[in-house]
Amino acid sequence: MNATHAPGAGLGLKAEHYAQALDCGAEGLWFEVHPENYMVGGPRLAWLERIAERHPLSLHGVSLSLAADAPPDTAHLQRLRALAERVRPVLVSEHLAWSAWRGHYHPDLLPFPRSDEALARIADNIQRTQDALGRRIAVENPSHYLHLDGHERDEIDFLAELARRTGCGLLLDVSNVHVSAHNLGFDAGAYLDRFPAEAVVEIHLAGHSRDDGGELLVDSHDAPIADAVWTLYQRLVRRIGPRPTLIERDGQIPAFDILLAERERAQAILDLQRRAS
Repeated sequence: MNATHAPGAGLGLKAEHYAQALDCGAEGLWFEVHPENYMVGGPRLAWLERIAERHPLSLHGVSLSLAADAPPDTAHLQRLRALAERVRPVLVSEHLAWSAWRGHYHPDLLPFPRSDEALARIADNIQRTQDALGRRIAVENPSHYLHLDGHERDEIDFLAELARRTGCGLLLDVSNVHVSAHNLGFDAGAYLDRFPAEAVVEIHLAGHSRDDGGELLVDSHDAPIADAVWTLYQRLVRRIGPRPTLIERDGQIPAFDILLAERERAQAILDLQRRAS
């Protein structure tokens, strides 16, 4: 996750797996959490501090609303910084989306037109976040479910320009690419081949589902990672080299050993590429 650690594969940390996560000695293992679940103290924070003593941590936010029409909430940023100073994560990341609008919060990560105006606004919000936290963050490519009017920029160009303007890193979610490619009708492999390798600081892998009509893929994080996503991941790692890779699972949580097996599959791909380099 940083210059002193070889890139490894990690898991999203779930409360039901705390004891097993704490005891797990898999080489290169790290854990990622949503910081919003740990900002209020209590038993969860105490457990997280114990995990942080044993394993590297990453904080993956879901509520900064970087694409909204207002700066990130100052109080929220202060709480996020306090948590980061307490558990010392190796990475902090957030989504390229909005979830708050004029004081109202929505339980989703919502899309926006990729305009030059949006680029300037989001770059400013990223810079405000980095200044408030005193550190670099990474921004994740979104999942898409329908065509949105008003785009002035290609998504990869938009993300690359955000990284250039702010110095932020990019979190490349391969599953999001697969879901979006299916739903919007573009080539997922070609997308990954164009993604700026030098900016990628983390990769995400997750399972998906289909909507009730069976037409759309949904980034549901409630199923094993599909074979097509594993194939895309191997293609990406061959091109850009090993990067810290997270296995996400947020619904229908299986036993820890099942998640660890998926994690080991990702680790094997990273190790193979490291040996080939």
